[in-house]
Amino acid sequence: MNAEGPTTSQPRRRVGVNAGHHTYKWWALSCTSLGMLLATINSGTLIIALPALERSLHTSLLQLVWVILSYMIASTVLVLSAGRLSDLFGRKRAYIAGFVIFALASLGAGFAGTATELIVWRVVQGIGGSLLFANAPAIVTDAFPNRQLGVAMGTNTMIAAVGLVLGPVLGGALVAISWQWVFWFNVPLSVAGAVWAAMVLREIGRRDVQRGLDPLGSLTFLVGLTGFVLAISRGGLSGWNDPVVIAGFAAAAVLLPLFVVIEGHQRAPMLDLAMFRNRLFSAACAAAFLNGLSRFALMFVFVFYFQGPEGDSAIVAGLKLTPLALGMLIASPFAGVIADRRGSRGLATAGMLLSAAGLALMTTLGVASAYWQAGLWLFAVGVGSGMFNSPNTAAMMGAVQPQRRGVAAGARTLITNSGAVISIAFVLAVITAAVPQPVLFAIFSGLARGLSVQQLDPFITNMHQALWILAGVSVAGAAVCVVRPSEMKGGAMSPAPVTVA
Repeated sequence: MNAEGPTTSQPRRRVGVNAGHHTYKWWALSCTSLGMLLATINSGTLIIALPALERSLHTSLLQLVWVILSYMIASTVLVLSAGRLSDLFGRKRAYIAGFVIFALASLGAGFAGTATELIVWRVVQGIGGSLLFANAPAIVTDAFPNRQLGVAMGTNTMIAAVGLVLGPVLGGALVAISWQWVFWFNVPLSVAGAVWAAMVLREIGRRDVQRGLDPLGSLTFLVGLTGFVLAISRGGLSGWNDPVVIAGFAAAAVLLPLFVVIEGHQRAPMLDLAMFRNRLFSAACAAAFLNGLSRFALMFVFVFYFQGPEGDSAIVAGLKLTPLALGMLIASPFAGVIADRRGSRGLATAGMLLSAAGLALMTTLGVASAYWQAGLWLFAVGVGSGMFNSPNTAAMMGAVQPQRRGVAAGARTLITNSGAVISIAFVLAVITAAVPQPVLFAIFSGLARGLSVQQLDPFITNMHQALWILAGVSVAGAAVCVVRPSEMKGGAMSPAPVTVA
């Protein structure tokens, strides 16, 4: 050492480990878990705040529902393009961009002065969400060996369940301050996610530089799905002979089949139909669609059931919804471990059947039913969902080639979210049918405490009809799980890798 100090400098220590290190997979999982936590907390806080939004912004029922649907449609339609971008330019960059866009959109949403402004900001949030949703499963699948995918996906699902537990309760507390904090709360969490991902993620996925984007396919699917969802959600309120409803169904009838034709002839399709030649992947996708269709509208329905006919405050309604998430929280990690050892088919089937039973038992609920019944059935559906989600996702992602995991993760999210979007729109159409408008506004704004049992009876009857249909869809999902191929022992997927056209 000379008078000026050491002649050699020590390299600056980085947070995390190199991609080849045996613990890197857990660092990567911490990043995707933070993204899942953000997404699920945002969903839970916003849903519990819907009655407050209706009162504060003086929204129509259709606008209120589209605060939810606009985000879901944007993230659904763009998720495959987001997956393509990650395959082309790297998953780390795309994932960090998702956090940044989500933070900016959440900040703007809190300053919205009208329902229209809020819906626009929700679309921007959907852009950020698509980048997160498309990359989280791909990052995990790149980092973990196939034999541990069930544990990894189960951990992500467990974290999502934590977010679902916290979201409604937190939403109730934030609404007590002001509805704007439901969005502003996302900002520090998003910034933390972007910083953490920048520090610990490494680019290890193989990039697919031979395929570009598919603007024609994206536009066709966007207009077709939006038309279909708009027609369903508006039809129950305005009547099925409404010109907008007819035009929406017509657009869907033409453009959604056209989308499939376009994708089959594109050199770089938005949705690579070649992936569906793998029977395991295609069956798991079909089951994921039916799971989203059967389960996603449940929290939407019960927010209005608790704050409407039951007359609960936002924070009490949030607490009452926690059994759904607790069921997922308990079941998901165990399901992941079991799936790694014994395969996912039996677990996924049992999970769908348990969810179906819980949905069917919910039809016994009425005005002033004892809460233990609603709590028990919500818990059963949550356990069933936890049993299904992580094994099904692990099977799906493990069935594709490494360089196609970005677009495969996007396909998974597109299919699941399409089911979820249709689920909310369909349930809205069912539960609003033949219910007088003043009663509907009282229920959806959380001001139904003074209504009589006779006035609330049409809403309860419609809710039961919707639940029976969702239970039937869940049974159909179980049937799809039964007939799909099984994985090989040790968590490896069945042979016959996907052929890339």
